[in-house]
Amino acid sequence: MPGLIGKKVGMTSIFSADGKMIPCTVIEAGPCVVTQVKTKDVDGYEAVQLGFGERKPKNTPQPLQGHFEKANTSPKEKLAEFKVNGQKYELGQTITVEIFQEGDLVDVVGTSKGKGFQGVVKRHGFGGVGETTHGQHNRARHPGSIGPGSFPGHVLKGLRMAGRTGGSRVTVQNLKIVKIDTEKNLLLVKGAVPGHKNSFVIIEK
Repeated sequence: MPGLIGKKVGMTSIFSADGKMIPCTVIEAGPCVVTQVKTKDVDGYEAVQLGFGERKPKNTPQPLQGHFEKANTSPKEKLAEFKVNGQKYELGQTITVEIFQEGDLVDVVGTSKGKGFQGVVKRHGFGGVGETTHGQHNRARHPGSIGPGSFPGHVLKGLRMAGRTGGSRVTVQNLKIVKIDTEKNLLLVKGAVPGHKNSFVIIEK
């Protein structure tokens, strides 16, 4: 299995064998249930859909209830699909954190924290107060000039301006797994992971 669905628990730190402190993100990875198996003959490609987390039946749409009944499992809160090549999986099969090993490098996909509408200093790292290099003379956190005058007569596409920040899909690559707790289904990965506490993440090999 190339990956799992998990939930970000928070951050902590552990000490390595040589006494160095390692900042880690704690992820509750699985157990996940195989809710659908896609084949090349039927779907055109091979993939496995996994479900994670419990969901109340009354809050689950009827089509999804039938989807989970086919897999002989309870309704799941989060679904994600992973491509596979030749491996065989069965509906209702449980995938645990044991697919990973300490020292593995993984990619973690999550949704970054939403910060609402922000200005250019917070959103793009403009200089702001003390580094007023944006073309204005009395507004230290403003963007300054946003384009030429008579030609082309409009703001060019891609200009860095104020706008909605965060709340987007982010992938952090090559995070090292420093510790695995198989009893509690916990992964400790070195470094930061996008998203707030209790947000869903996807861990890919």
